[in-house]
Amino acid sequence: MSAEKATTSVQTAIGIAHSKLILIGEHAVVHGQPAIALPFPLVGVEAVVDYVPGSIKIDSTFYHGPIESAPESLDGVTNCVWATLEKLDLPCEDLLIRIKSSIPPGKGLGSSASVAIAVIRSLFAYAERDYTEEDILELAAISEKYAHGEPSGIDTLTITSALPVWYEKEHPIDRIEPKGDFHFIVADSGRMGDTRSAVESVAELIKSAPKRIQSKLDRIGELTHRARNALESASKHLLGQMLNEAQKELEALGVSDAGLNRLIYFARQEGALGAKLTGGGNGGCVIALARNEVHSRQLSEKLKKFGAHAVWSFALKKKMD
Repeated sequence: MSAEKATTSVQTAIGIAHSKLILIGEHAVVHGQPAIALPFPLVGVEAVVDYVPGSIKIDSTFYHGPIESAPESLDGVTNCVWATLEKLDLPCEDLLIRIKSSIPPGKGLGSSASVAIAVIRSLFAYAERDYTEEDILELAAISEKYAHGEPSGIDTLTITSALPVWYEKEHPIDRIEPKGDFHFIVADSGRMGDTRSAVESVAELIKSAPKRIQSKLDRIGELTHRARNALESASKHLLGQMLNEAQKELEALGVSDAGLNRLIYFARQEGALGAKLTGGGNGGCVIALARNEVHSRQLSEKLKKFGAHAVWSFALKKKMD
């Protein structure tokens, strides 16, 4: 579509994106080990683009006004918008982009990537253009660099996937098909995490004690391989054990904290097969594996009463043949 034809008959266009969470492998994935991430459909982002004459404006919880005056915290989104408009050969004007998100930011649930993907999809819909997965990943990576420095790319891959993602740097992306149903609970500690600073802290540890820290990262890699086997053999108890073992290593890396540990230990005490932090850590969320659907509901209620800021229960289902 040429710039001249950009004032399309489409006056309003919508793009949506679900969230994601890391099951196992966080931090180690930055240093060459694999990680498993799950699509998380219970929270997400809707971006709505309207034709409104004048400069481009953003309407979101954090900011309302011209895109040129957006705060630094929205640099990822604004640069993603410019790049998408350039790719679509649309003029940088006459748009109102409304962003509605149910994803709590800074909780390791892929908020920044989900916002970027929803906005990209809305702009493609506005231009009446189809997109490929490569288009989405390429453009969303622009936003993610602002959010995370050197992102692994696992967030954007999982948000565009319907299946769990097996991610390993410089290896082909793989999807995992669970052979059983796994019931998870995600509990929000109520405190923002900072993925960038957590990743940087682990990098500093590697410099100061390379052998010891590398052994921790290698161990998380081993556990991630075994977790995949558990998903593919419907072994809930093995998966729970792997989650618990991974948490030990994350604590040793200094990325868990008292608030997360409190929720994790409570979930285990109440019968969770396994529990650990999810995402960058030092704030954010924990993930727990329940025994079954009934236990998942019970554990969710107990975590709410125990003080979790928000709790979601969801099932990773066996793919029907």
